[in-house]
Amino acid sequence: MLQSIRDRSRSWGAKIIVGAVVVTMALFGVESLVGLFGGGGDEIAKVNGEPITRQQLELEVQRAIRSGQVPPEQERALRAQMLDQLITDRLLTQYAEEGGLHLSEEQLDQIIVSLPEFQDQEGRFDSELFRNRLASAGYTPVAFREELRVDMKRQQLQQGLAFSDFTLPSEQETLATLQRQTRSFRYAALSAEQVEDDVEVTQAALEEYYAANADNYRRPEQVRLEYVLIDRQEMAEAVDVEESELRDAWQERTADADRRIAHIMLTVGGERSRDEARAELQAVRERLAEGEAFADLALEVSDDTVTAEQGGDLGVISRGFFGDSFDEAAFSLDEGEVSDIVETDNGLHLLTVTGLERQSFEELRDELRREVALSRVSGEFNERVQRLIDESFAADDLQSVADDLGLALQESDWVSRDGAEGVLSEPGVMSEAFSPDVLEERFNSEVIELDNDRRLVVRVAEHREATTLPLEEVRDQVEASVAANLRRDALMALGEERLAALRDGDEQGLDWQRVDGVGRQETQGLSRALVDAVFRLPAPEGDAPVYGRAADGDRVVLIALERVEEGELDAQVEQFVASMAERLRAQAAIQGLLDDLRDRAEIRR
Repeated sequence: MLQSIRDRSRSWGAKIIVGAVVVTMALFGVESLVGLFGGGGDEIAKVNGEPITRQQLELEVQRAIRSGQVPPEQERALRAQMLDQLITDRLLTQYAEEGGLHLSEEQLDQIIVSLPEFQDQEGRFDSELFRNRLASAGYTPVAFREELRVDMKRQQLQQGLAFSDFTLPSEQETLATLQRQTRSFRYAALSAEQVEDDVEVTQAALEEYYAANADNYRRPEQVRLEYVLIDRQEMAEAVDVEESELRDAWQERTADADRRIAHIMLTVGGERSRDEARAELQAVRERLAEGEAFADLALEVSDDTVTAEQGGDLGVISRGFFGDSFDEAAFSLDEGEVSDIVETDNGLHLLTVTGLERQSFEELRDELRREVALSRVSGEFNERVQRLIDESFAADDLQSVADDLGLALQESDWVSRDGAEGVLSEPGVMSEAFSPDVLEERFNSEVIELDNDRRLVVRVAEHREATTLPLEEVRDQVEASVAANLRRDALMALGEERLAALRDGDEQGLDWQRVDGVGRQETQGLSRALVDAVFRLPAPEGDAPVYGRAADGDRVVLIALERVEEGELDAQVEQFVASMAERLRAQAAIQGLLDDLRDRAEIRR
């Protein structure tokens, strides 16, 4: 029902089928996927004592990329977002289990047999298909059931919250009436230039503001870091790849591409022996070699009368359509090539490829170059990573490690636990930098696996405790804030003065702008702050306008509301508004729960 629930819940059909978990096997192997559900892995966060591993994070990142939700070039930026989602899921799971939410074995069975991914063409559950698809994805039935149970508990919790809130019919009617209402008014803007006197910032005002807002000038605990990074993609960029290598990689990548096949078939038995059929097809091959058209010979020779009139066309096929011998021949051909004689249960065939459904070489060139280059440097990358592990563990500094490995020793500015940027902001890095061994003992960190292609080691160069910065150090910032407040206060006071005059009947020669029939959503290009202020004013009685004002960015806007109208009835819009109200209330309930869980949870990253 609610998009928020759909967003937060996860379709098990998508998890199993959309290629995500199959790709996971290619990336990590079956053992890693099965091992995921048993714990293990490098911890990057803890939620109320329960670990989240780097392996789990990497799995979710790759699932998102391979399902098409996120472009591969955004992979690195995705990790922090996916870690937040894993933390949210863990909080919801813990809360659901504490609340005693339960799914029986019978309920799980019913969910599993109803998933279309495990059903045959007649829509019936197929146990062999179920086992095969789980096995291909690296799941055991027990592990799959347990993950499904947890996922359904989270959905049960969120749906329960969503359906526990509702709107009364009278509330819906009132909401619809207010929603379709339109208002006509005049407005005039006052800007900071209309405040006559320059504001004067006194020392007393500075000290008062600084004392009231000291937390805004508190510097958190910070470190300045040295670090070295091994990046396989960066290494690959320096590799020269020959055109022939790219062509070979393209051929290998597209070898199993779907293709349009035509054939010439001769049946055997009866009046024609197998040897006779072979001889006839050999003669056809010779005619083809001499330049005769495959389509013409198919019409003349082929015993497959259905396809012969279409030049022997069998349509587009994928591997597995016609058996191993047919596939072996069809998928070894390039476009326009003719196969040797192929024998199947139906007879003997000559095959040709009339079209290939594959991306062109130029479309794949950049991707192929990256793949070939990455493959080329993989051995060197693994060797350097192992040396980094050995040398950083034993060294008393990072400079010597960087020199030995031919890496640049990089230095950060002062950074806090939550204030790092770039590579230092990725999950797990700052928790390692502030760990006792690195921060207090001043050891090199362990080698941090950022993703498949990058390894990082950090070392604390300097450390400073959290403190409130003295006023003199932040004087310019405080003075700017105080001056802005004074200017805003002066402008608001001017607005109040002009508003009082308007209510007394003095129009003051203001430059009014007129607007007719503004709706809550159809704002006619006006700012949201102005329109919201107009709709907060009471309806005028008689001909006298109702005056008000709005703070709109750096200006104050005076309003003269003249007319309120009911607006036109639109059943579709009103249904949408009612549905949106239900959705927002449900989202607020779910978000309120999440905020409370996060406030009360012990979350370590």
